[in-house]
Amino acid sequence: MRGTALERGKELYAMVRALRGFRFDLTIDLTDSKTSRIISGFVNAKTRVGYNPPERPLKLLERQPANVFAKPFGFGGQHFVYRYLSPIEALGLDLRVTVPSIQPLPFETLKALALLGKHGLNPHGFVAVHAGASFKGRQWQPERFAEAIDEIATGTGLGFVLVGGPEEQGTAARIIARTATPVVDLVGTLSLNTLLAVLKQARLFLGNESGPMHIAAAAGIPVVGLFGLTNPSRWGPLGVPSIALRPPMPCDCVAKGLCRRTDPRKACCVWRLKVRPVVEAAREILARTEMKRERAV
Repeated sequence: MRGTALERGKELYAMVRALRGFRFDLTIDLTDSKTSRIISGFVNAKTRVGYNPPERPLKLLERQPANVFAKPFGFGGQHFVYRYLSPIEALGLDLRVTVPSIQPLPFETLKALALLGKHGLNPHGFVAVHAGASFKGRQWQPERFAEAIDEIATGTGLGFVLVGGPEEQGTAARIIARTATPVVDLVGTLSLNTLLAVLKQARLFLGNESGPMHIAAAAGIPVVGLFGLTNPSRWGPLGVPSIALRPPMPCDCVAKGLCRRTDPRKACCVWRLKVRPVVEAAREILARTEMKRERAV
């Protein structure tokens, strides 16, 4: 919700009115915020699932509208996937799938294979690199990505593909300008469905903490993830061979005019990561997964 208090109030009223019109039997409040609790209360479904205790303690005049209570974190530990699965446990349902998994549609796979073939890339013969993020401070420096690409390319024979949204094309251009290694630039050209299909064909994903990192992991691709203030034990990739790299904490501020260090979404700690550990992590994951591939053959 954006705008003035009056505009936000109108937006909230319209949203609640629309939701109440559906007469839902069940609501699950995953956001666990003041606004989401207000909405859940006004929707007033018969069964209302919320966390106990809530992530943000209730203030004096607030109330918890939930009548079914989920643990702050469920069966599997402190990762947020388990937090989001906890309401399922609270409802008494079996957790049949506990690790994110998503596969591309067959025609998207054909499209991805044709696209990769056009650029001379073989399936599982390239590294997918995502250098973007929602906030500049969460983006590892483009020149360091370029250096890492050149070093990983040495001795591996792998190709490299840059992926990302249209707003990240400038970052891609800076990387390509600094690499001696040929890099295929698909930034801003792929739908989410095609991105999934392309990532599924990758040998490795290298990138910042971001949506594409989690998509790659859910597709079953090994991951080297670059983190700043965000704790990888809570937000790292699950279910695949992976290494999450993070500079030593507490972080010495490297961008005092930009950082809000208490907010992981607005902190620049990832800028302190050096190239060498990233290259070593990529080579370690490649070696580890190559042995598994050989055993499978």
